[in-house]
Order: sequence, then structure tokens, then C-alpha cells
Amino acid sequence: MRTFTTHVRHTTDVSGEIQMTVFRKFPLAVAVGAALGIPTVQAQQLEEVVVTATPIRDSQQASIDAKRFADNYVDIVSADTIGQFPDQNLADSLGRLPGLAIERDQGQARYINLRGAPFRYTTIAFDGIDVPGAENGRIPRFDSFPSVITSRIEANKAILPNMPGESVAGFINIHTFSPFDKEGFSMAADVGTGKQDLGDGDIEKYGLRGSWSNDNFGLMLFGSENSREQITDNREYELEPGENGELTVHDLDFRSYKVKREDQAYGGHLEYRGDGALQRVYASKLYSEFQDHEERNQWAFSSAAPVAGVTAENVPMIVSRNLEQGLYENSTDTTTLGVDVQAGEWFVEGSVNYTETEFGMDLPIPYSVGGFTMADYDLSDIEDPKLYLATDLADIEYAMTLGLHYVQQLDIEATKYKLDASRDLDLFGQASTLSLGTQWDQREAGGFVATPVIGAFPAEIDIADYDTGKAWDANTTNTIGGTYFNNAGLYNAWANAADLSVNGLIGESNLIAIEEDIIAAYAMLRTEFSWGNVVGGVRVEQTDYTSQGTLNDTSVSVDDSFTNVLPSLHFNFDLTEELKWRVSASTGVNRPTYNEWRAAASVDVTEQTVTGGNPTLEAEEAIGVDTSLEWYFAPASILSVGAFYREIDNVIYTDVSTIDGGIYFPPAAGESWEFQGAVNGKDGMMQGLEFNAIALAEDVLPAPFDGLGISANLTLIDSEFKSLDGRTLDLPGTSDMVYNISLFYEKYDLSVRLNYQYRDEWISPIEDPSEYWGEQERVDLSVVYTLPFDWEETAVSLYANANNLTDETDVRYSGNGTINQAESYGRRYLVGVRVNF
Repeated sequence: MRTFTTHVRHTTDVSGEIQMTVFRKFPLAVAVGAALGIPTVQAQQLEEVVVTATPIRDSQQASIDAKRFADNYVDIVSADTIGQFPDQNLADSLGRLPGLAIERDQGQARYINLRGAPFRYTTIAFDGIDVPGAENGRIPRFDSFPSVITSRIEANKAILPNMPGESVAGFINIHTFSPFDKEGFSMAADVGTGKQDLGDGDIEKYGLRGSWSNDNFGLMLFGSENSREQITDNREYELEPGENGELTVHDLDFRSYKVKREDQAYGGHLEYRGDGALQRVYASKLYSEFQDHEERNQWAFSSAAPVAGVTAENVPMIVSRNLEQGLYENSTDTTTLGVDVQAGEWFVEGSVNYTETEFGMDLPIPYSVGGFTMADYDLSDIEDPKLYLATDLADIEYAMTLGLHYVQQLDIEATKYKLDASRDLDLFGQASTLSLGTQWDQREAGGFVATPVIGAFPAEIDIADYDTGKAWDANTTNTIGGTYFNNAGLYNAWANAADLSVNGLIGESNLIAIEEDIIAAYAMLRTEFSWGNVVGGVRVEQTDYTSQGTLNDTSVSVDDSFTNVLPSLHFNFDLTEELKWRVSASTGVNRPTYNEWRAAASVDVTEQTVTGGNPTLEAEEAIGVDTSLEWYFAPASILSVGAFYREIDNVIYTDVSTIDGGIYFPPAAGESWEFQGAVNGKDGMMQGLEFNAIALAEDVLPAPFDGLGISANLTLIDSEFKSLDGRTLDLPGTSDMVYNISLFYEKYDLSVRLNYQYRDEWISPIEDPSEYWGEQERVDLSVVYTLPFDWEETAVSLYANANNLTDETDVRYSGNGTINQAESYGRRYLVGVRVNF
């Protein structure tokens, strides 16, 4: 078996942690050192470490070591020994950790439900600097951040005082590579190409990271670009169950999406390291952008005379047609300047961060309505509905075509000032570390919620001229004879004939204008004992916000200020050298999203109704406990069991409620008005059990079976809250059961992993609260072969990935228990080469 030699220097910093600097390539020590988050070095001792080309094992070793020595309950995914992250999409990697479930959009991992909680209960950060979520300011997305710079991801489940308080479910910290990880010049490159099975779409992947460092200076630059073309085959329904179990069909919706998703990122890190009082000065930059180009060809059929039964003949159908040429996009642009100094016995870290996020949706749709045909249907196979038209689809005539333009925009500017200081001290004869810190966040958010702008469509454009005649690529039966239109050409003709700008057309009731200031301070004490350590402290966060809007031509401004005191206490017991027991108590706060907190709303004075934002929403507050028992029984192996419980007050959800009309219309002060929008529930709760096992056969089975390994975890979750009218509901995002199983084999420079993911049904936080997704499962395969040569310390690996091997169909249900969506997109294949030196 081929080996690589690595020299590692060890030293101890002011907190007594081991530090490493790598002087050669391909180290297991690099992964372990990176996982421990180690910064500077001083030469004291030199030793040789020999590792093998086993990227899965080495990544697991780094992750487990970092978890083992952490001061809180955390799960971690690390890059492998040659600096490659195991997945293109960070959500895919996080989804393999205990308690983390993926929510996909048209098959692509996008969001994370951490412990079955809504997306906004999780905060995201880069190297400890938390940034706004591009979507709604609170919701992190993982489909645009580049894996090329990611050395590890920490999913903190028990929150320390030096972490953001807005982490009710958890705090996900994305650590980037440092130019000092390798001395001299190094480079990592990744080129891949592939196909999406349905529609034969192209997949392309490019990533490049280069760095250089000496004893004092380091520079890293990176760039990545990925694109995926796919077809999404979609059927949507409106069904009504009868008393005898028969279904009545109201609507059948046939759609085919042609999708091209692109993400690109670039940035870098420049750093100086000193040996005196000035320890470090650095500047870092990350720009990441995601674009979803979507062509939708859609025909909706509404029964004019609904009848009971899954089959029917000669049913009159009202027909509409949508031909969308749309774009969804979001971006994050974050820049950090920082300096670390040794001021006597205090180690002080200061930083300033400026982040801009943009989120936009632009869906121009020629919308034809008032068509008619007779039809037969057969819904015996509910996921493959068959509708037979008496009139050819192309011959259906429509009463009129509207120009429907569906738009949304949210721009956020955030400035953060952060100062942290720590020092060692002796506390009653026990070695301790005292940490103090403060942080000031200023945010401005502006834009508007999803808004339909409706106008006339140019009469001189004949939409039939843009019918390509090409039948849909579909997993289901295309009984209606759906064909693709040249949506791009149709859009261009529309744009040439009319002004498609929406400036001045967005209703004042849809606008967002929020300013938010958060001042935080914390004190934390870590004390070592013979049996382990205790970490305790308190974080205080004061929030000031102003939400502005316009109601009935009257400007409205609502402002408020509140303070949250957030204590936490963490015990880490070393029961034996291999067995660790953790017990934590922590608190958290979750502020409303900007869509929910906006003051703008639609007010009907006559009917005494209000629909829109709710600037009087209270922040959600949480208190809870975590415990885990972790057995590190062998290298790169673990058996663990954990439990958690959270009580959540002021749970935010959407409902119809009664408010004081004076909030939106001052003359109506004291009157009871009806409000539809976000409100505060009560008595929220989430609890669960987490089981995790990673084991290798290297010390159990003889060759060649000693390369086998398994990683498996199971999470059982329960959640609930009470609505204003006393109903007990689940928190959006909660699946009762989530589990992952990975079987892998690594030997002879070959790494093979077969991964299975499953989650039970759940309510989606981004869909109608009355709707829920059915259970989902995924089977993925990855193969990596490292070429057997060592030329100038260069490693070349060939890889192949196959995703969604079982060609799953995702199904969603309405509140009455009937199916209302089924969509599929086929398997995905990617092959490529990685070079690292």
C-alpha cells in the first residue's frame, strides 16, 4: 500500500491545546490539526507521521477527534487528507450527521432541519463570523456555498456563551482552509462532468484552491463553478376525500420543468503571523452566488362538474396554461478584517465584518386562461395520473392571455464588530480559562415579499409559433401530449413588445424596510478537573429594531427594544480514557424573519381586516438540556447515544387571529380586528434521541476484508406547540424518524461508499402549514481511486458519483390527507479528477 510521509511540529498555545504546522503533503495530521482548529506554531519537537490513502477513514478520524476534545455537544464533517470535501453540496454532507435532515428542492439538497426544527432555528457562520441567511435574513441555504474552501463543518447542538444566541436548534460553523495548513505552495483542483438521467442534462464541476505560505505570510485564493441541467417531471392535484373513501377530483396539474442551476464562488485569505505581541493580521473574502434558471411548461385542468371516483369519462374541464421563463437567485458577499494580539496575559481577537446578501425571484409568465375540453381520467396509479383529452392540447383555445409577472426581492446589509479576549488563570487550584467578548451587529433589510404583477399580454404575439413540438421528457405517462415551448424566445418577444419592469407596481403593503441592531456581550469560564471540565457562562443580547411600512397612504413605523439573558452550563466527564459523558443546559432566542416582522400590510377599514406583516411579534425564547454518552473504542470509531429537550415560548406561525386595530389604523385603537399573518403561539417543545455508530473492520477482519467500515445513525424526534385557539400542532420540519447508513471499503488506494438516507414525513417550513411531505429516501454511491504514484508530492484521484440510484419520486400531501404533488427528476452521474500538491 502506498504511503505519504508528513512532518509535524507540536507546540502548546496559551490555552494548552496542541498546535500543528504541516511541512509536507498528504497528512492525516493535517485533517486532525484542521479539525482541532489550530492556528499558530513555535518549533519544539519534530516527528514523522506515516498515513495511507484512505480519505474516508481520515476524514472520520479528524471529525471524531475534534468531537472528542470539544467543550460542547457537537457533530462534525471534515475534509479528507488531501483537502477534498466529501460532497459538492454542503447540505448533503450535513445530512449524514445525527439529527440533521435534508429538505430538497427538485431533488437538490438545499435546507437543513436540525433536530426537526424550522430552518430559522439554525445560525450559520464562516470561521466563527455569523452571517445573515440570504432568504428572509434568518434562513441559511447550503446549495451555493463552495466545498472547495471547506475544511470542516461543525454542527453545534449545545450552544456555548461565545456562540450566537439565535441558535435555538444549533449553530453551524463552516471552517475554511488556512494558507498555513501547508508550508510553501500548494494547490487543489477538481474537474468533473456528468449527466442527469431524466432529460440527459449536462453537469459540470470546477474547483481550484491555491495557497502559499512561509513562517510569517500566507495567501490563499479559490474559485469554483458548478452547473446542473435537469428535467423535473411534476404532477399536482386538488383532491377531496369522501365519506366512503372515494376521491373527488377537482384539479389535475401537469408540469414539466427545464432547469439549469448554477453556482459560483470566489475569494481568498491573506494573513500575517508574528512572534511578538502582534500574533496575526488577516483579511478574508467570500463571494458566493446561486442562480436557478427555470422554464416551466404547465397545463392545469379544473373539473367543471366534479364526480366521485378515481376514474371518470366525459368530464368537462376548464384549462389554463403557464409558460414561464424564470430566474431565482441569491448571493452572499462577506468580507472580514481581523487582528489578534497578545496583551500581557490576555489573548485578544478583534474583527470587523461586512456582509451583503441578495435574494430575488423573477418569474414572467404568459398565463392563458379560459380554455375548455372534455376529458377522461384514470388515477388508479395516483403518482402517475392519466388524463385523456377529447381535443388535442395544441388545439385548445383560450379566452385570454394575461402577462403575469411574479417577483420577490430582499437585500440585506450587515456590519459586525467583534472583540474576544481570553486568559489562563488558576481558580482554587484548578487550571481555568476566562473568556470575555462583545459583538455589535447592524443590519438593514429592504425589498418586498412575493408579489404577482398582472397586466395584458401583447395581442400581436402568437404563442403557438413558439411550440417546438418536442414531447416532454417524463418519468410519468404524458397522456395529455405535452410539448416544450421556446419559452426564452417567447419571453424575448414579450420584452421587445412591452415594458416588463415592475418598478412602481409593487403594492406598498408588500414592502420590507427593517433596521436591526443587536449588541451582545458574554463571559465564559472553562475549568479543568481530574475527571474532565466544566464550561459555564452567560450571554446577554439587546435587540433594537425599527420596522417601517405604508398603510392606506399613511407611513407607519414600529420600533421596539428587548433584552435576552442567555445562561449556559456544560459538564464534560471523562469516565474512562475512551468513555465521555456530556451534560449541558443552554438557552436561546430566535427573532422573526424580515417577512414576518415587516410593518407593511393590506388593511381593509370597512371589513376591519389586516393581511401582511406583524411588527409586534415577540422573539421565540428557548431553554433546554442535552446529554450524550460517547465511546471512542477504536481509531476513527465511535458509539454514542444522545438526548435533547427544548421548551420554546412565543412560537411563530401563520394563523388568523384578533388584534387591536389601532396597530395598523390609529383611529381604530381599542377595536378588535381580524389579522391574517404571523402570530405567536405558546408551549413549544422539541425532544429526541440520537444514536450514532462508526466502526472499522481493520482490527477485526483479515485482509482484504479489513478495509470494510460502517457509519450509521438514527434520530427519533417529537415536537409540538399550541396555537392561539388551543390546537396542538407539530413544528414545521419535524420528521419522527431520520436515519443514515453508509457502508464503505478502503484499501489498495480505492475508496467506495454506499450511502442510504431516510426521513419520515414532515411539514415544510416553506410550504403551506397545512401541507406535508411524505417520507423520503435516497441511495448514493461514490468511488474514488488514487493513482499509485508519488511524483513531487502530487496526488491524483479519479472519482465517480451516482446519486438517487433508486430514482425516487417525492410526494407531498394536503391537509386532508390526499396527495397534492408528485415530482421526479431521475438519477445523477458525475465523474472527475482531483489533483492536489
